[in-house]
Amino acid sequence: MTIQTSLSWETHLLSLAREGFDNLHLPSIATLDGTLLTRAYQACEEMTRENSRTFMLASGLLPYEKRKSIRALYAFCRMSDDIVDRAITPNRESALAAWRFHSLSQHPSDDNLVALAWADTRHKFAVPVRYAEQLLEGVASDLVNRRFKTFDELAAYAYRVASTVGLMSMHIIGYSGQEAVPYAVKLGVALQVTNILRDVGEDWQKGRIYLPLDEMVEFGINENDIAGSKVTSRWRKFMRFQVERVRRLYEEAWPGIAMLDRRGRFAIAAAAGLYEAILTDIEHRDYNVFTSRASVSSLGKLSRLPGIWLRLQTLDDVNLWFDN
Repeated sequence: MTIQTSLSWETHLLSLAREGFDNLHLPSIATLDGTLLTRAYQACEEMTRENSRTFMLASGLLPYEKRKSIRALYAFCRMSDDIVDRAITPNRESALAAWRFHSLSQHPSDDNLVALAWADTRHKFAVPVRYAEQLLEGVASDLVNRRFKTFDELAAYAYRVASTVGLMSMHIIGYSGQEAVPYAVKLGVALQVTNILRDVGEDWQKGRIYLPLDEMVEFGINENDIAGSKVTSRWRKFMRFQVERVRRLYEEAWPGIAMLDRRGRFAIAAAAGLYEAILTDIEHRDYNVFTSRASVSSLGKLSRLPGIWLRLQTLDDVNLWFDN
């Protein structure tokens, strides 16, 4: 079965991405105590290490200053997401609003180490605050929206919670120009939908289905199949379609890596390649994303890096070049 999908989502997401460039302003920030700032960045590194081995490995390929700042970005995203998914509080809306205020402030309080490192990073690398706002809007939507009617709706969500991360990363790493934006947007969608396909079972336990409902209907899948963890022929066909689409997105996003600063290309290529490998593990599990979590072992990640590096050299030979 082949579903005809609209590409209108790409046009919509690019219009959202332009908001960052159209609203770029960098008010001055207070001079931060060096010792305090060192502690702030160390806290972000510890948070990254504790929560994402893949991101820790990929970010370790960056030069020192950019590595610190990418991990500050990760910590900002992790804190934002945890308020919705992990916080033990009767009012997550208020908690998220408070975090939004502190995390986007140019003058965070000294006791909020992640916000301090993130403010310093935004200023140092001219990261548009609009992208951070869009990410927080996406995180907030998890409090109210637990279903997506179409892939267009899902892609808009993926933009807010993932493509914005890529766009902010692009400012930290360095990039050739606005022609890099569509590739960052598409890679973000690919990464987020990979997460969604991996986490179908976990999301169901939280009352969420992040799969396009219209496509589920087309393949004869309903919520009872997910509730019952049923790996049927219809489910395999449905998941095969989803995996193939995400692989196309990775492939289409790949040339954009050549538009990044050379010193950051391998880190982004590694993140993309290691995440794409999760799709292979989903296939190896016969599309059973209910009773186990697809992943790539530490050895599997390391063994893939040489191939990713070699592919990156080929990309350098045929695409745009950019050096600071």
